[in-house]
Amino acid sequence: MSLQSHLSALKDRHASLEMRIAEEDQRPRPDAETLSRLKREKLRVKEEMERLRSQEQAGAE
Repeated sequence: MSLQSHLSALKDRHASLEMRIAEEDQRPRPDAETLSRLKREKLRVKEEMERLRSQEQAGAE
């Protein structure tokens, strides 16, 4: 998988997690454990995207 396609897949995953967090948060009684798990996963995805972007920039130099 190329760097760009991996980054694109991560962006899609990040957007999906963001949507799931919003949906859970809108429920009458949001599940705090589920929200916490989704937010941690979203942060891991964001950190991976940032790591890939920095690799991409280092490779371009």
